Amino acid sequence: MIGAIAGDIIGSAFEWNPVKRTDFQLFTPGSTFTDDTVLTVAVADCILSGKDYARAFKDYGNRYPHAGYGGMFWRWLNSETMAPYNSFGNGSAMRVSPVGFAFGTLDEVLAEAEKSAAVTHNHPEGIKGAQAVASAIFLARTGSTKEEIRRYIERSFDYDLQRTLARIRPGYTFDVTCQGSVPEAIIAFLESEDYEDAVRKAVSLGGDSDTIACMTGGIAQAYYGRIPDHILRKTREILDPELLKVVDLFEARYGR
Repeated sequence: MIGAIAGDIIGSAFEWNPVKRTDFQLFTPGSTFTDDTVLTVAVADCILSGKDYARAFKDYGNRYPHAGYGGMFWRWLNSETMAPYNSFGNGSAMRVSPVGFAFGTLDEVLAEAEKSAAVTHNHPEGIKGAQAVASAIFLARTGSTKEEIRRYIERSFDYDLQRTLARIRPGYTFDVTCQGSVPEAIIAFLESEDYEDAVRKAVSLGGDSDTIACMTGGIAQAYYGRIPDHILRKTREILDPELLKVVDLFEARYGR
């Protein structure tokens, strides 16, 4: 799942300063982990330890209160309720990558992705976005071709993956909905040549760049297997030690 985290960190510097090209500096003084990483690690912790998703999200969110959470999640985080709030934002999809790496069958992945999403994002589109990213990761790591992944996602989730980045990029703007960012993240992966190229293409769309690159990065790690050493080193350097500890435990148990 560190591929998702690296994507988040790389994309973080461009969330409010979008670029529409791929030849940007990967890491800048403004590169940091965001809510995408914090909640991805929370999902991994739940898988490793059996913790309750909602309680883990509140725990991690309050330990890292300045990570840049969306407004609805922030209000939920600071409330007494544990009930979901019917969101279809891409928060459910940005945090789901550990599910795609940890479970042994597609049915298990789909069920766990829904479980991880529904504690906050119980809108059908919120659940669908999480399931789409998690299933793409599962298919990628178990040997499916890009065309097989494309067909499965289109058939199962009714996302249009026939569009090209060249067509999407010029008019694409900030969109935090699952339906407005998950397909774009998957297309960035489908058009990529390797892990770094996938993340660069995801960021080049502009918009919610850290989240799109986080989703793309998880799928790209699953498909390509290898993340360049210079990206891994910098990602580990930027990560908080407590988060890195969970990442390492997860990678040790579920890494390829």
